Amino acid sequence: MYDFIIVGGGSAGCLLANRLSKDPNNKVCLLEAGGSDRSYFVRNTNPLNMLYLMNSKRFNWGYKTEPEVRTGYRRFFWPRGKGLGGSSSVNAMIYARGHREDFDHWASLGNKGWSYDDVLPLFKRSERQQRGPNQYHGAEGTMDVVDTNFQFPASKAFVKAAEQAGFKHSVDFNGAEQEGVGFFQVTQTPQGRRANSAYSFLEEALDRPNLTVITHAHVTRILFEGKRATGVEFARGSTRKAAAASPREELSASKEVILSAGVINSPQILKLSGVGPKEELDLHGIPVVHNLPGVGENLQDHPDVIVRCLDKSGTSLTTGLKLNTLKFLHRMLTQKNFIFTPTDSGGFIRSSPEEPIPDLQLQFAAVRMLPHGRGLTTSMRPGFVLHVCHLRPESRGHVRLVSKDPFVDPLITANYFEQEKELDALVKGVRLCREILAQPAMEAFFEVEESPGPDIQSDVALKKWIREHVETVYHTAGSCKMGHDELAVVDDELRVHGIKGLRVIDSSVMPTITGSNIHAPTVMIAEKGAEMVLGN
Repeated sequence: MYDFIIVGGGSAGCLLANRLSKDPNNKVCLLEAGGSDRSYFVRNTNPLNMLYLMNSKRFNWGYKTEPEVRTGYRRFFWPRGKGLGGSSSVNAMIYARGHREDFDHWASLGNKGWSYDDVLPLFKRSERQQRGPNQYHGAEGTMDVVDTNFQFPASKAFVKAAEQAGFKHSVDFNGAEQEGVGFFQVTQTPQGRRANSAYSFLEEALDRPNLTVITHAHVTRILFEGKRATGVEFARGSTRKAAAASPREELSASKEVILSAGVINSPQILKLSGVGPKEELDLHGIPVVHNLPGVGENLQDHPDVIVRCLDKSGTSLTTGLKLNTLKFLHRMLTQKNFIFTPTDSGGFIRSSPEEPIPDLQLQFAAVRMLPHGRGLTTSMRPGFVLHVCHLRPESRGHVRLVSKDPFVDPLITANYFEQEKELDALVKGVRLCREILAQPAMEAFFEVEESPGPDIQSDVALKKWIREHVETVYHTAGSCKMGHDELAVVDDELRVHGIKGLRVIDSSVMPTITGSNIHAPTVMIAEKGAEMVLGN
């Protein structure tokens, strides 16, 4: 018997395990379907490691969405981290919190305690800021946030070019103002190792006698007595096939079960347990514990496209034996505090002056690659890419069951461009990218635009190209939204509506997606959730 059972050892679950087990009177169990994060591929920030992690069945769920007419019936690859640390073990490590208006908007929807002023202390609590503490940053936490100390010449030129194009320079996207272009900070240690949630939060708690961590534990459903969660059922196995063939085990929780399984798995587990839309549960023969129509709805993502160019300076990273590549590899392998991420520069801008806050994010990488890091191993010519994604989508997708078999992937519908707003913003975004790349600072680097290409100029042509090339940028959220409307799954204390002893604490509770990468805000949600669970 445990006091608390946490399902999912990702960005949120690792922090929760730390905070809840800090009190020796709390007996805590953390269940994770994947394995340990203590791997060279996870802890070392070699760019080729990121390519492996992106496509590894060991560290990645590797979900795919359903085909949709608006995007050419393509099935989008949606990688989500599997193993301790979750997606913080496979991401590009960019530390970005979102705009203050993101959180003020949550509060305006009736979610008490979620305004920017409310959550800023929580961001600061977990952070160990290399630059030291100030009004916006903390230095006493255990999650390292540092500046990169290696940037390619093209990245530096891009930042200067953005200034020449009229965008202001930013030295802190998480400070007084988000808007601007510059270099991102990253969640790495000062020694240049990945500071994922497992390293940052779980590591120090592993020796506590009141914390049990079980890996390769696939939770198949939540157990209930009436409408109170009392525990979980799970099966052990390093793969789904192995877990499916294993006997089911049960664990009990005297206080709470906490779902931190992520934007795909949290709604799937709720539905498998009988909490979700009655019509869908009836369809799969799942007994209804509580009819909750919003479970799996409200799914959001930032649609992203890449402007890809050749680099005539020859200084960008390639897999060919170029002098600059050899210098990069030598420094990466020999320097003990080498801090680097491929998308090291970028920023937050507005697609037009009429936008009140930034609605586009730029991410620049001095490497000629395709989406999901593909093409990197065959990139023999120097080049660079400029990502542009829309931060404020109005389109909503969903996560639904295929069957009541817990080892079958759910059906994921992204619904990109259900609303025209995102498409229009990305057209403007591509034009702004071209404007930046045409500035004098990029003249020594820019050779030719490979994609979309100089022939694609009109709005009609750009919209067609965007539909054919849009991809995820891995910022998925919202499928168990917080709120008090008919589609809300949890209240503003993250308790599942209509159920006792059950909370959801991960990125799925975001009512609207933050205008940023989502690891940092997910860690903040876990900090706040821990406070709520403990009654602080």
